[in-house]
Amino acid sequence: MFASPPEGAPNRPPRLPRPHPVPRLSAPVRPLPGPDGVEEFWAEVRRHGTPLVGPDPGGSADHRAVTFLWRGTPATRAVEVLPNKLGDPRAPEGNLMERVPGTDVWHWTLRLRADWRGTYDLHVDEGTGPDPGPGPHAPDRWRRLRAVHRADPFNPRTLPRRWGGEPVPYAELPAAPRADDWRPRPGTPRGTLTGHLMPGTRPGGGRRVWLYTPPGEAPAEAPAEDGLPVLVLLDGEHWGPGLGLAHLLDNLIADGRIPPVAAVLPEAVDEPTRWTELACRPEYVAHLTDELLPWAAGHLPLTADPARTVIAGQSLGGLTAAYAAVTAPHRFGHALVQSGSFWWPVGPDAEWLTGVLARTPRLPVRFRLSFGTQEWVALPAARRLRDTLTALGYEDSTYREFEGGHDYLCWRTEMADGLVELLGGHDRETSV
Repeated sequence: MFASPPEGAPNRPPRLPRPHPVPRLSAPVRPLPGPDGVEEFWAEVRRHGTPLVGPDPGGSADHRAVTFLWRGTPATRAVEVLPNKLGDPRAPEGNLMERVPGTDVWHWTLRLRADWRGTYDLHVDEGTGPDPGPGPHAPDRWRRLRAVHRADPFNPRTLPRRWGGEPVPYAELPAAPRADDWRPRPGTPRGTLTGHLMPGTRPGGGRRVWLYTPPGEAPAEAPAEDGLPVLVLLDGEHWGPGLGLAHLLDNLIADGRIPPVAAVLPEAVDEPTRWTELACRPEYVAHLTDELLPWAAGHLPLTADPARTVIAGQSLGGLTAAYAAVTAPHRFGHALVQSGSFWWPVGPDAEWLTGVLARTPRLPVRFRLSFGTQEWVALPAARRLRDTLTALGYEDSTYREFEGGHDYLCWRTEMADGLVELLGGHDRETSV
């Protein structure tokens, strides 16, 4: 029997300063124009797209210089660029672009590893309303500046934004992992993704669920004796209709990298509900095991074998995926955890789940953990969890760090790799 999780923790991560400065460079990737060369410069930017990428000024083959740009107007007072986790909330002025005098060219340059990838936000103050400037009113300035996300007109690469709104632009450096498996391929057999309203009582009932049926598999009124392997993926409304999980599963199945698999994708509803339910709540795990999966088995022939069942999640969803595997190993034999919030909760019970694991004999569960190198809040707790699993003898679990942040752009490829590792029977990359 597990101890009850703590109640009443703040609905936010720890507020920690960034331990290392953002790797900003003083010089842009290429010379910027004076007043006479602006039109030619922007025409070239339009042809090649943003951000600009060039060699590392220090000569390292493993790094690149990256320049973000904005074309301002005479009214533009400030431009802020926020690549995912490449900023310090305690020093927001470090992410402000500089303007080339006498031009409309605003710029900001970083030195990044050549395998970095990330989404980024642009915020622009176009001179509407009073300018609080520095001093006691500076927080108002940052809140107003970040109130509106601006599209990058020179970058067509975007991802759907979590919780809706304009798509978020992204950049990938030359050595970054590619997400080709997420693109639909002509001629590849396609499964189906269908939306349903699951009846029931809270938590979890009376809300939307998406079901993925692999190609050639007919829905069933009751599960087959053996049944399909099953992926339970939290935050289903974003992964399913938003990011297009069905394309990934179609491609992995067609390539023989995973067997035909069914997927059950419950929605998170909204942020307050997500904070309530995805914080080590035993009632939510009971909903998954006793309501959601039996209901889904009435639509698809699902296995009941935990060794062929994966629960996956990111951030709080990653914490919950691990918690579900720890508290219900009879149903979830694999936990695919991406950037899990193992710091939870804030306060005296910090890193509660790691403490529970440390006091629990080794379970018949396999963990696949991955985190971004730029996640300075999550990484210390993640590494302590890794060390705890190692000490407990979880030899078949794995841990890796990718060059990026707390970012669906990174989680897409980590999802593909994790499913192949857990369901495909391939050799593991690195043990914990």
